[in-house]
Amino acid sequence: MKKIHIVLLVLIAGSIGVLLTFLQTASTYDTIDTAMAKPGKFVHLMAKLDKSQPIEYDAVNNPNYLSFTAVDTLGKSVKVVYHNAKPDNLELSEKLVLKGKYNDGKFECKDIQTKCPSKYKEEQAKGGQHPGTKETK
Repeated sequence: MKKIHIVLLVLIAGSIGVLLTFLQTASTYDTIDTAMAKPGKFVHLMAKLDKSQPIEYDAVNNPNYLSFTAVDTLGKSVKVVYHNAKPDNLELSEKLVLKGKYNDGKFECKDIQTKCPSKYKEEQAKGGQHPGTKETK
């Protein structure tokens, strides 16, 4: 076998390895129903905070326990338990990306990513324009 063939085989094997690693880390957002159907499996939920339900958080007695109710885009809700400090902008966020597992009737969250409304929405409400908007005449 020629050296060029060996090099090509090594490059192809490396490319396959990188592709497989990428496919394992790539994920889609699940709904609460699909997370419930996969108990114990790590999923990403796109949801929003249910502001009609109480948020359980006591920074003095137990700063590493947060519990709240999240609602997905289909209207299904689930109790979320997060064993870490409460994100500062939890109540202000438009959407939440919850990473964790569904077990025993609750979503055990390992990470919360908040998606806040754009600062440009406030500017538009005041009569301003988003920088990407072009004026048409």
